[in-house]
Order: sequence, then C-alpha cells, then structure tokens
Amino acid sequence: MRYQELLNELQTFADEDYRIFNKKLLKNDAISVLGVRVPQLRKIAKKYIDCVDELLGFPDEYYEVTFVKLTAVSCLKWEEFIKRVDGCVALIDNWATCDCFTPKCIEKHKDEFLEFIYKYLANDGEFYKRFALTTLLHFYVKEKYFNIIEDILKTVETEKYYVHMAAAWLIAELLIKNYDGAVNFLKEEYTDKKTHNKAIQKACESYRLTAEQKTYLKGLKT
Repeated sequence: MRYQELLNELQTFADEDYRIFNKKLLKNDAISVLGVRVPQLRKIAKKYIDCVDELLGFPDEYYEVTFVKLTAVSCLKWEEFIKRVDGCVALIDNWATCDCFTPKCIEKHKDEFLEFIYKYLANDGEFYKRFALTTLLHFYVKEKYFNIIEDILKTVETEKYYVHMAAAWLIAELLIKNYDGAVNFLKEEYTDKKTHNKAIQKACESYRLTAEQKTYLKGLKT
C-alpha cells in the first residue's frame, strides 16, 4: 500500500469537530491532526501487521499516521517487536501516542524488557521517560516488581511535565495494588513535592480505595 492510500483512508474517517477537540488535548501545536478516532485507527493498523516495515517508512506528518505505525508494531510477536521498539519510541512526541503504545508481547517478556525500561529512563527525552514509566504502569505493577518500581521512582527526574504526571500516575497505581508498601514509600518523601501530592490526588480519584484510605492519604500531602 502506498502512503497516499493510507492518507485517503484516514481522511475518509476524519471528523473536523473531533480534530479540533483532539488537537487541544494533545497540547502540541507542532502536531498535525486529521481527526480520526482511536478505535478506527486500531482497525486500520491491524491491516498493516504483515507489511509493518513498509508502514514504518511512511512520513510522520500526521498524528494518526504515527499512531497507526505504533499500534501495528504493538501487535507483533516479541521477536519482531523488539527489533523495532527503539525506532518506535523515538517517534513519540505526545502523551496520547505514548499512553496508547502498549505492546501486548511485553506481558510475557517483562524480565527481558527491563533493560529497555532502564535505557529509556536514561534518555533525556521527555517521552522516552514517560514511555518507560507508563510501560511499568501497564505491565509491572505486580508484587515481583514493586521494589524495582520504587527504586526507579526514587531516582527518575520528574522536572518535565509529562514525566512528572506519569510518575504520579504510577505511584497512584502502586497505592491501589500495594497500599501499605506505597504508603511507606510516600512517607519517606522520595519524590519531589509536586509529584508526591499529584500521586495522592490521583489515588484519591480512584474508586478502588476506601474512604478511610483516601482520608489518610490526604493527610500525607506536603
């Protein structure tokens, strides 16, 4: 399939009102948006799984094109996915593309993928770090990895907004899955004040904590 054919298909499903809405959500004026909704983008991406390298060669002039690329790669088997993941992470330039890039094969290869997590955390790029944190959030919030996640959260730089928000989101998920351990983590004040308080706020927005737990957490705000 040629690039123009993909664009023609995307434009068939474009909605102007949604384009305006999504453009505001992305908060990046440099990104061009057609206005195609995520469920349709995922359907289109599945058609490219067998020709993913051709797809990856297309220009990234629209948000939707990059989204389709990453979604197609996320459907690959581990051996094929791991060859392309570095190039895909390099394409991420907004929170929505980052948070939707959740390759299913990582679930069965969590230990092997940890080296990539550390590599992306060491990168100065805001969305490299965010992808590392959101990948931990999606796949690693399990007892086996609690200590690893806490060690990462102690050292990750959260000055950049989307890294800060991802770290807070990850801590909130730890509070839901490992309340006592995460409370002790918060008490030690390993993270900066802003991330500490945002994590508590996000945890208190969850229906998975009790009213008593939420009241206690609010008392830990600094």
